[in-house]
Amino acid sequence: MNMKSTICIGTRGSTLALWQANHVKNSIEKNFPDTRIDIKIIKTTGDRITDRPLAMVGGKGLFVKEIEAALLDGSIDLAVHSMKDMPGELPQGLMIGAIPERANPFDVLISAQGAFFKDYPRGAVIGTSSLRRASQLKHLRPDIEIKSIRGNLDTRLKKVKSGEYAAIVLAAAGLERLGQGSEITEYLAETDMVPAVGQGALCIETRENDPDMAEILSTLDHDPTRICVTGERAFLKAIEGSCHIPVACFGKILDNRVMLTAVVASEDGESLIKETIESTPEQVAEKGRELAKLVLEKGGQRILEALNIP
Repeated sequence: MNMKSTICIGTRGSTLALWQANHVKNSIEKNFPDTRIDIKIIKTTGDRITDRPLAMVGGKGLFVKEIEAALLDGSIDLAVHSMKDMPGELPQGLMIGAIPERANPFDVLISAQGAFFKDYPRGAVIGTSSLRRASQLKHLRPDIEIKSIRGNLDTRLKKVKSGEYAAIVLAAAGLERLGQGSEITEYLAETDMVPAVGQGALCIETRENDPDMAEILSTLDHDPTRICVTGERAFLKAIEGSCHIPVACFGKILDNRVMLTAVVASEDGESLIKETIESTPEQVAEKGRELAKLVLEKGGQRILEALNIP
């Protein structure tokens, strides 16, 4: 098969997004040394709006829409996203072409004083931009205060070091990818903080039926990661989730069985529904949808209907 001699990868311009795009670029170059790979930075609406919580301005699709438009008009060949930024529904004509091996999927606490989450005094201010994290933190510690924090990683680290926040909660993968793992005070266990759908995984988005990309995509895909993320995203789509709502779903493979755990929580953390379902790798999408139905029936529907989010 004749491959294109030059391939253009579209990405956001943040330090982490560029690390991710270059990581994919290096993987492709290793397997296809004669192919030239260019990277095109595309500014998204989510990058432009940094003064308000994402849920107030339209959710995480804000980080991918402009990049998806570039895919559809042919100005890029591949898009590299953080999987957790992907909405449940993709635009017509686009597909998730590959999911590389997942990095650490968990959330972490960064504290100026090196204190663990359980040791913070009443009223301590914890920063996060995520409703999912905020609701689970409040469920664990109703006595703490959650304050929204936006901006790039360096900005957030400065805010916690200056004392504006007692601590902040971020995804482990981003810190570790940027060589800032030493900043981590505590890894939050999945039993306390269920990760976002696709957290720690990358999404290689492509056009449907693009023969030029098929061979490349096959070298980037990691089957165990794809299986888990497929189950998580089936849950997300069935629950019609975005970052507007405090939902979480995490899959892991144990002895060739997939364990999917999901959470729906109220904004104040008072009500929290958590359920786990077991699946074979082949049935994981069906079981993800079944898990969504179970969570909604157990009280998740009532929680979602009560959410005061535009």
